[in-house]
Amino acid sequence: MTKVKPKKYLGQHFLKDTHIASNIVNSLTAHNSYKHVIEVGPGMGVLTRFLLEKEEFNLTIIDLDKESTDYLHIEFPNLNDKIITGDFLKTDWQTHFQNPFAIIGNFPYNISSQIFFKVLEMRSSVEEVVGMIQKEVAQRITSPPGNKTYGILSVLLQAYYSIDYLFSVQPEVFNPPPKVDSAVIRLKRNQTVKLGCNEKLFFRVVKQGFHTRRKTLRNALKPLNLSASLNEDSLLNLRAEQLAVSDFVELTNKIEEGWKI
Repeated sequence: MTKVKPKKYLGQHFLKDTHIASNIVNSLTAHNSYKHVIEVGPGMGVLTRFLLEKEEFNLTIIDLDKESTDYLHIEFPNLNDKIITGDFLKTDWQTHFQNPFAIIGNFPYNISSQIFFKVLEMRSSVEEVVGMIQKEVAQRITSPPGNKTYGILSVLLQAYYSIDYLFSVQPEVFNPPPKVDSAVIRLKRNQTVKLGCNEKLFFRVVKQGFHTRRKTLRNALKPLNLSASLNEDSLLNLRAEQLAVSDFVELTNKIEEGWKI
């Protein structure tokens, strides 16, 4: 079968460098806490080959591109029904796997943020994520408070995961080369089971706070109908990018308590 043609509308850029592919796969570390690994967007299987060398993993791969999965069925016949033609974002993985699992992939740039929001939905099951994404997005996710790149995904992911920026990747190692640099990051589930606040409200506060990030939180959070009891709270004098996860937890509790008064 001929090679798969990268499709622009799917955001496909196939990694050619096997050394980098090996490094990405070897970045999975928490082998004792999970057996199942999901590869997202395998393309022509450059990561798949190295993943299959890891006998401790039970690998499932998923791609929206049927041309890709047809190719992979021929290349890796032993995977059989572990090759899925489908949408990662629309699949209920927690029904597929009763035990914790990891996610890995050269994530399509056009849905990389959506992939991480999906990870947040499944945070009770996803132990580790290793992904190649646009460098700008990687810097945003790994950014500490006080940085202009610090944003919604930074706060929400850092609340539940320890995050490492592993290495940068140049465009020329892809076919076709993207117009941006790439980077590989790793997320490892931290010990946080509960944040110590209303987590649904926490998500709402973080998203609303960054919606108009140049405003102080006193103004940015007005749509949440803050209680008058919060008027003098010093956290409201800050902008969202200045708050750490713990500050957002504290603010969430204060907002909810104010509603009860």
